[in-house]
Amino acid sequence: MVSRSYSNLLDLATGAADQAPAPAALGALRRRLPRVVTNSGLIDDSPASPSTPSPAPRPRTIVVANQLPIRSHRPASPEEPWTFDWDEDSLLRHLHHTSPPSMEFIYIGCLRDDIPQADQDAVAQALLDTHNCVPAFLPPDIAERYYHGFCKQHLWPLFHYMLPLSPDLGGRFDRSLWQAYVSANKIFADKVLEVINPDDDFVWVHDYHLMVLPTFLRKRFNRIKLGFFLHSPFPSSEIYKTLPVREELLRALLNSDLIGFHTFDYARHFLSCCGRMLGLSYESKRGHICLEYYGRTVSIKILPVGVHMEQLKTVLGLPETEAKVAELMEKYMGKGRVVMLGVDDMDIFKGISLKLLAMEELLRQHPEWRGKLVLVQVANPARGRGKDVAEVQAETYGMMRRINEVYGEPGYEPVVLIDEPLQFYERVAYYVIAEVCLVTAVRDGMNLIPYEYIVSRQGNETLDRMLRQGKPEEKKSMLVVSEFIGCSPSLSGAVRVNPWNIEAVADAMESALVLPESEKRLRHDKHFRYVSTHDVGYWANSFLQDLERTCKDHDKRRCWGIGFGLRFRVVSLDLSFKKLSLESILMAYRRAKTRAILLDYDGTLMPQAINKSPSAESVRILNSLCRDKNNEGLSYVSEELALANHRDEDDDSSLDVWE
Repeated sequence: MVSRSYSNLLDLATGAADQAPAPAALGALRRRLPRVVTNSGLIDDSPASPSTPSPAPRPRTIVVANQLPIRSHRPASPEEPWTFDWDEDSLLRHLHHTSPPSMEFIYIGCLRDDIPQADQDAVAQALLDTHNCVPAFLPPDIAERYYHGFCKQHLWPLFHYMLPLSPDLGGRFDRSLWQAYVSANKIFADKVLEVINPDDDFVWVHDYHLMVLPTFLRKRFNRIKLGFFLHSPFPSSEIYKTLPVREELLRALLNSDLIGFHTFDYARHFLSCCGRMLGLSYESKRGHICLEYYGRTVSIKILPVGVHMEQLKTVLGLPETEAKVAELMEKYMGKGRVVMLGVDDMDIFKGISLKLLAMEELLRQHPEWRGKLVLVQVANPARGRGKDVAEVQAETYGMMRRINEVYGEPGYEPVVLIDEPLQFYERVAYYVIAEVCLVTAVRDGMNLIPYEYIVSRQGNETLDRMLRQGKPEEKKSMLVVSEFIGCSPSLSGAVRVNPWNIEAVADAMESALVLPESEKRLRHDKHFRYVSTHDVGYWANSFLQDLERTCKDHDKRRCWGIGFGLRFRVVSLDLSFKKLSLESILMAYRRAKTRAILLDYDGTLMPQAINKSPSAESVRILNSLCRDKNNEGLSYVSEELALANHRDEDDDSSLDVWE
């Protein structure tokens, strides 16, 4: 029986039988077809004959994410067209800048603005022609329940370790939101199918918004070259297993060839979930962590993302940045202030209120810093919405007012809260003047704020002259980071803190300020060497190289798709695999002079039922085999005993029951 998780969703996973034709906007795209088209609508996905020559195509990667790296500009009048430009701050855009020139990228995702249905074809054509982007237009009701519903109310809180213990904490599981999530993923899959050449293209899916997309793509093309990277934390199995659709998401991810995580802990939690919920074990093959899933090898990649070094260097050299740095130096350093900087989204997991409490504790314990130390907190707009966001905002403003009233004085505010969006160059200017950067999130994925701060503090010749007034000082920076964020393991020179321990965070902030200058320089040098060599280009190229390595044997395997709905998976076998024939077995049995026969118990000697007694026919066959003198050993093992032995590694007793 199909569980309720799949009710009303089977039509979403039936492949291309009900695919809508590609829109007119994709008519200009020169799509490379698969190897053999047999009949109308049927594609032969079997391995190609090695004797068939084919020219080496230009490498192409289809990048699929929730949002395109595009900024759209609404026309002033209905007669004017929409205009678009690249979002240079987007991580996906950085892939193009840092990859080899021979690599072509196609981007698939949603636009930030709602495009009227009458304009969608024209917008799609314009994006394809000018930016190599394919927009996915979600119906408004699906978009709302998919993103603000399932993604932000269920997945995002759970992946950040917040359980829905009450309606106010994330809300109860809503199956209609899950259905919208699957429907949205199906729309993304349709867009991929419109442009993909499954023989040559690589597909790289990003983040938790599209976790079931691999199943739809694998169902259509069994040998698709598919990678997935999760940019958020992956929770421990004790947290993850509370999700009602836990197995569906795990099985969907396992339809990828390569799954990437930022840290070893996130990968370990994922592997633990696969072991405890699906019974899968992992192993190391030539230094790579792999899972065997129905004959397919699913590789695990552990590599934190980096920053775009060239973009940061360019922004540091802009006249606007230099002017902003000069303005901030006059505002703070000209008055003898020491700046500590925090840059966070205004949400419940970034720990802004804990940071303010630590600042309050520091000023209480160390009166010498009053009138001198300033915490500049940049609060970016929250990506979600709801009651919790409003509560965080109210708490943050209340704490700021209290601290400034108690410890402030005329011309001095110890806490400066910037709650309006900053241009990237403005944020970089704050990095440049900050003596210490604070990141105290209670749970976060790969937070790149510390990396941006390190590169900004490295500066350039012009900024060095402005900051140091011609003195030959060396570069320095200090970081206080939460041990619960993804970049913490990579920054060994940072002061790591438990953000919940207010006194310890306050002590860490004070120690970062008074640390000897030579020690600050040593830590900065170590961090900068790491950040500059492990940038976004290193991350992207390493992932794509591992994806190519993982998929290189696809054409050497036979593949069969099995399962319905989101339980679909591919069975992969060697080309030399042959089904055993009854005649061959009988001939070998008769020729053998000594035989050992091993039989399964449940489902083989007896049907899987409550009654555990084998049938009279099974007993007769066993007795007949035992009377044959050439049958030296006959054993069977029950599934319950095998499972018990799997769970108890210290039990060395044999499971075979000899007749």
